[in-house]
Parts: sequence; C-alpha cells; structure tokens
Amino acid sequence: MIRDALVRIRVIALPFSLGLAGVACSHDSKTITDSPSRASSSMNVYDVPVKTLEGEATSLERFSGKVTLLVNVASYCGNTPQYSGLEALHERYQSRGFSVLGFPSNDFGKQEPGSPQEIREFCSTKYKISFPMFEKVQTKKGDGQSPLYAKLGEASGKLPNWNFAKYLIGRDGQVLEYFDPKTQPDDPKLVAAIEAAVATPAK
Repeated sequence: MIRDALVRIRVIALPFSLGLAGVACSHDSKTITDSPSRASSSMNVYDVPVKTLEGEATSLERFSGKVTLLVNVASYCGNTPQYSGLEALHERYQSRGFSVLGFPSNDFGKQEPGSPQEIREFCSTKYKISFPMFEKVQTKKGDGQSPLYAKLGEASGKLPNWNFAKYLIGRDGQVLEYFDPKTQPDDPKLVAAIEAAVATPAK
C-alpha cells in the first residue's frame, strides 16, 4: 500500500514539475525576446555607397580602418569659418589614420545653394580644404534623405539640426559620438575623442 501511495504521489507531482519547467522556459524565452536590439551597434558606415562632389559613384570603404569625422558643411553659414579648424584637424591627424569628410547640404537656411564647381572653388580658394568632399546631400528625414545620414541617424539616434554637425566614426565604421553644430573643431572634448579613437589600433 505504501508503495502504491508513492507511485500516486509521483504521478501527481510529474505534471506539476513539468508545469514549473514550462514556466521557466517561457520566462527565459521572454527575457531573450525582450533584450534590446543590437542592430544599431553593428551598422558599418563605411559600407554605404556615396558620390564624390562631382557626382561620381564611390564608397566610404576606402576609409575602413581609419577614423573619420563626417560633417554636413555649408558655404554661407555662421558656422562656415569652422572649415579652418576642420582642415587643421585633418592635417594634424591624417598621418595617424584620420580624415575629415565633408558633405555639403542645403537643408538649413538654404546656405549651400551652389553647384559642385562653386562649392569646390569656394573651399579650395577661401579655406584651402584638402580633405575629401562629397556630393550635396539631404540630411533630414523624408523623401530624398541620404542613405548615409539615414544610417547615421539610426546608429546614433541623432540627425543634424543645423550645418556643421559632426559624427566621429571609429576604425570599424561604427559611430562613436555625435557633436552638435556649435562644437568647434578645437573643442577639447572633440579633440580628446579623436585622440582616443586614433590611439585605438585597427582590428
């Protein structure tokens, strides 16, 4: 009789145990499902196709393994004198695998209305710009937004709110930090971020 009672206890306990196991599995599954998406952290900016200032198809892939500072530039803005500081940064750190990348944009105040030739001449004659310049782009959301800026916005959670916003990109193509348009090229925080990035060896 004792033996029969033990068997009955085991039969009753088995569904209860399975129920607990089911609850545990369900909880674990929910935890995995609810974990934050890591998609943005794996976005490689250097994979995005772009065009040169003159409209020739190219890619940012050639900057893979380098640190870059992407800037939406304009020729007739109160921030336009930042060109001088950006060129100084480019010259100072290019030997350590760094480059400023300029992306003209007419999004804010219509302050970049010129043709590619006019933009090139302005940058060359007034500011002696030697860093790469790319095709005029739309940084704002909506129809016509540059795929590059769509990716930058998704990866950083921020889009430019005026001319001369800056994205610091690491050697692996990941967005390291966003700096607003008021941040001067010689700002200690920006310089320190660049110093740290170029000190990181390429993988």
